[in-house]
Amino acid sequence: MTQVNATRSRKPVRKRAARPAAKVAGSKPSAHYARYLKMVSKFPGVEASISYGTPSVKVNGKILSRLRTEAEGALALHCDFIDREMLLQAAPDVFFLTDHYRNYPMVLIHLDKVRADALADLAERAWRMRAPAKLVKAYDQEKGGAA
Repeated sequence: MTQVNATRSRKPVRKRAARPAAKVAGSKPSAHYARYLKMVSKFPGVEASISYGTPSVKVNGKILSRLRTEAEGALALHCDFIDREMLLQAAPDVFFLTDHYRNYPMVLIHLDKVRADALADLAERAWRMRAPAKLVKAYDQEKGGAA
């Protein structure tokens, strides 16, 4: 038996350095994004995170939304395709898509243009789609409603 594995030089494993949080509107996210974070923080399992170098919100490790800091800058929020089409037709100045999101169940939202009540409703719907059934059931029971 040869000792190829024992004599083979092994390169050290390089760990990736943690990426710093992306700067949004200077050194912290905008007031509009802070308003959104406050809205979603009431849902169980939600955590502020970083995805693709930008601020995001996850529920149980799944991306719920991501603040895009690219040129078009907007919130990418999980949304089913039917609701997305209705939003795009109803308010194209508030909701939009880029080619990247065309085949993903997400919609882009101009946070400075969306009504607070509409954003709260969309955030809850997105959370219900992404959260495990157990969390949704517990949330509904706590609120006194039935799922």
